[in-house]
Amino acid sequence: MGYAEPVSEIESRLLILRERIADACARAGRDPSSVSLMGVSKNHPPASVAEAVRCGLRLFGENRIQEAKAKIPACAADLEWHFIGHLQSNKVRDAVDLFRVVQGVDTLDIAEALAKQAAKRDRIQPVLLEVNVSGEPSKFGWDPDRLIEALPGLGGMDRLAIRGLMTIAPYTEDPELARPVFRRLRELRDRCSERLGTALPVLSMGMSGDMEVAIEEGSTLVRIGTGLFGERPVPQ
Repeated sequence: MGYAEPVSEIESRLLILRERIADACARAGRDPSSVSLMGVSKNHPPASVAEAVRCGLRLFGENRIQEAKAKIPACAADLEWHFIGHLQSNKVRDAVDLFRVVQGVDTLDIAEALAKQAAKRDRIQPVLLEVNVSGEPSKFGWDPDRLIEALPGLGGMDRLAIRGLMTIAPYTEDPELARPVFRRLRELRDRCSERLGTALPVLSMGMSGDMEVAIEEGSTLVRIGTGLFGERPVPQ
């Protein structure tokens, strides 16, 4: 009788996450392939990323430029990395060099700086626009009404490719309380798409605790840290 190979903790968690995605998609009448799973590797070493890659994951997110500068070159070269933190103007050049997609575009100034750096490299920079749907003072992101007003300027930047919107819902032990936030982001995406006259296919919303509700409300990308890698180590 043969025995299965031992399953790592990351592999076990990834299997559970994929089952959760499939179940949420079934409830929403969606194809599970319409939802991408991103591993958020903040404070986790390249070895943890390598184990997730071994288990089939290719999409990862980092929210600190300095950590990414050390980590990304130590990982496999063919992975897709997204910047998911608050981007400061003095880090824009590094963000364009390190990341395929910048998710946290929350001001016209940052958008213009990204477009300028992309032009220097003769490339198009894909971005997501971060929206503070809940209006929490502690969170970054566009006010929804101000984003609508800024869209003509954002859409006119020919070195940026706006792929969609992202948000971080308020923390709550009851994921259902986050549902209105996710729903409003989806509705805002539809308004933005109509105003720009182009599809915005990506809705980056949902994390370890509320991913099912986010998927039911239309998320196409869930950002998972603890649910995949476990508790974050304390940085040295």
